[in-house]
Amino acid sequence: MDAGNPAGSNTRQMKARCCVVGGGPAGMMLGYLLGRAGIDVVVLEKHADFFRDFRGDTVHPSTLQVMDELGLIDGFLKLPHQDIQTLDGMFGRTSVRIADLSRLSVKYPFIAMMPQWDFLNFLRESGKRFASLKVLMNAEATDLIRRGDAVAGVRANTPDGPVEIEADLVIGCDGRHSIVRERAGLAVEEIGAPMDVLWFRVGRRPDETENLFARIDNGKMMVTFDRGDYWQCAYVIAKGQYEAVKARGLPALLDDVLRLAPILKAGIADVKSFDDVKLLTVAINRLTRWTLPGLLCIGDAAHAMSPIGGVGVNLAVQDAVATANILAAKLAQGCPSEDELDAVRRRREFPVRVTQRMQVIAQDNLISAALKGGDQPVPFALRLITAMPWLQGLTARLVAVGVRPEHVHSPAAS
Repeated sequence: MDAGNPAGSNTRQMKARCCVVGGGPAGMMLGYLLGRAGIDVVVLEKHADFFRDFRGDTVHPSTLQVMDELGLIDGFLKLPHQDIQTLDGMFGRTSVRIADLSRLSVKYPFIAMMPQWDFLNFLRESGKRFASLKVLMNAEATDLIRRGDAVAGVRANTPDGPVEIEADLVIGCDGRHSIVRERAGLAVEEIGAPMDVLWFRVGRRPDETENLFARIDNGKMMVTFDRGDYWQCAYVIAKGQYEAVKARGLPALLDDVLRLAPILKAGIADVKSFDDVKLLTVAINRLTRWTLPGLLCIGDAAHAMSPIGGVGVNLAVQDAVATANILAAKLAQGCPSEDELDAVRRRREFPVRVTQRMQVIAQDNLISAALKGGDQPVPFALRLITAMPWLQGLTARLVAVGVRPEHVHSPAAS
């Protein structure tokens, strides 16, 4: 892959059939699949490792099925994780059940709660057996290389100096703040979200057990996940209100948290300052066009999702599987045409639009109502789902399997 340094240049030169920008779920899964297919692929990850707090940690049945189809599931499920089958909540003093995954007819009827860095490290380690796959850590893409109207590669900074990677195809998997889509000038359609989220951890004692997933009361909302030795918490605030929350002070925030979730009392002292609280600015958007000649965007780079349902990781993986299914064989011959690249959008845009529409409905009918304050009645939809168990299976399918789940059909090199 490495063509060495040209004479008199401090910029290292490389060549690859495909350069994937971003080592998140879409990028690492796509790199693995293309490496498995024998495609000469370089994945650029701008950080030195995958360790970052408050990334999406929900691995849904659709992704577990992909891992099974790749023969990776046994090793994957040996990694530390927690299984979730039901999504239960409290709306005021009323118990509600949002989804029941045990009602699904799938091989893995649960959500695996696993730190995303473990997932990504697992893919990287598993991909080391493919000689055609190279993962460059600490390699931050800075610009695209152009040849006329076509994209012909990527410029990046590394600890060893700048590098230019000439590639037949560049695939942007670098998230909602994608440098690839910015440099490509691809237009983004903003759909909007009424909330932002504050993420933090609270220590958990071994005797603390609670199956509640979401809590809504008197204009406040939060979500908690049992992560073994700690609670992962998401406190929902109205869009743009973070500075107002900070102005009230940390004690006021933690008082609100404990009123919603008294079980956190023993460990709440772990949150010592606002440095322990991370702001997630929620956005829902999508590209109107995912391609240029020689370029494709997928995952959050093509469509940022709300954290509602924790579906972002799994949609990114589904995008990667579809991309490999559609393009791997074509990449073996060179760069696919833009129409062939656009086949990925045509395949994936429908599930993206449906999922985002469901998130908007949840925002408008549940979260916006929850943040209004006062003694709000339980929304009719939640009462209906709680009362009718078969509907809990339907919501579970929408969240855990999604619309048009993808299966691995890309080739494996002999």
